Amino acid sequence: MTIDSILQSIVGVRSSIPDDAFTASALGTRREGSGVVIRDSGLVLTIGYLITEAEEVWLTTQAGRVVPAHALAYDQETGFGLVQALDRLDLPAVEFGDAAGARIGEPVVLADGIGQAVRGHIVAKQEFAGYWEYLLDEAIFIAPAHPSWGGAALIGADGKLLGVGSLHLQMGRGEEVADINMIVPIDLLPPILNDLLARGRVDKPPRPWLGAFSAENNGRVVVMSVAEGGPAAQAGLRPGDIISDVQDGEVEGLADFYRKLWASGPAGSEVPIRVVRDGRETWLRVKSADRSSFLRKPHLQ
Repeated sequence: MTIDSILQSIVGVRSSIPDDAFTASALGTRREGSGVVIRDSGLVLTIGYLITEAEEVWLTTQAGRVVPAHALAYDQETGFGLVQALDRLDLPAVEFGDAAGARIGEPVVLADGIGQAVRGHIVAKQEFAGYWEYLLDEAIFIAPAHPSWGGAALIGADGKLLGVGSLHLQMGRGEEVADINMIVPIDLLPPILNDLLARGRVDKPPRPWLGAFSAENNGRVVVMSVAEGGPAAQAGLRPGDIISDVQDGEVEGLADFYRKLWASGPAGSEVPIRVVRDGRETWLRVKSADRSSFLRKPHLQ
C-alpha cells in the first residue's frame, strides 16, 4: 500500500455519550477523533476514551461518507478501543508494524481521519504513567505534535501501523520545550484482540481501581482529584493528599504507586494507604473496584 492509500484507511470517529454516564463530566458527551481500519470487515482501532460509554458511534471516511458503527470494546490496560462499522466501509486494513523494533529518530507519519498528516520522528520510547491509573511499560513519543492526536494512526516508514495517538504532552530540556504526542504501541493489541472481539474485554481479572487522579511531583504522588462516587472518594481521599505508602511498601513515584496498588489483591480488596495531609500522616482503607463496573456497557444500535 502506498502512503496515500494507507491514509484512506484512517477514518473520523464521532461518538455520543449519555449525560448521566460516569465519564460524561470528565470526557464530555460529544467526542471526536480518529481510528484506523485493521480488518477488511470494517473493524476500526481507536483510542478508548473516544468510545467509552458511547450510545452512538459514527465513522466518516476521507471521502466524506458517514457510516454508523458499534463500540465493541475498550481495554482499560492498553487504552485501545475497537469499533465495528455497521455498513460497508470498503477500505483495506492497514498492516501491523513492529513497534518494539522501531528506533528513536526513525521517520513516522501521524495521520487523522480528516486528512491531516504530520510527518515527524520518534523522539523517545519509555515508561509512561498517566494520572488516570494508567501505565505503559514502553510508550512511543513523537514530534512534532499532531493537533488532532486522539485515535490518529502512527505509520512507520514501511507503511505499517505502529500505534494509536493518545495524548498531547510537552517535553522540556533546559529552557527548550517541545510539543509531542504519546502513542500506544500496536504490539499491545495482538495478544488481546481475540478476547476483545469475543468477550468485549480481556479474559483475566480486572485491575483494582481507586478513582484517584494523581500526579508525580519530585517523586511524590499527589492526589489532584477523585472520581465522584468512586472508591477513593468513599474512603475519604482528598485533593492535595500525598500518597506515601500502599500496604507495607513506600511509594516511589506514580508508576510505583500503580504497581503496588495492582499487586495488592484483586479488585474489591481493601487496600491500606498511608497519606500525608496538611503535614500529618493518616491511614485510609480503600475498597478497590473494577473500573468497568462504573461504566455503561456498549450496546448494538
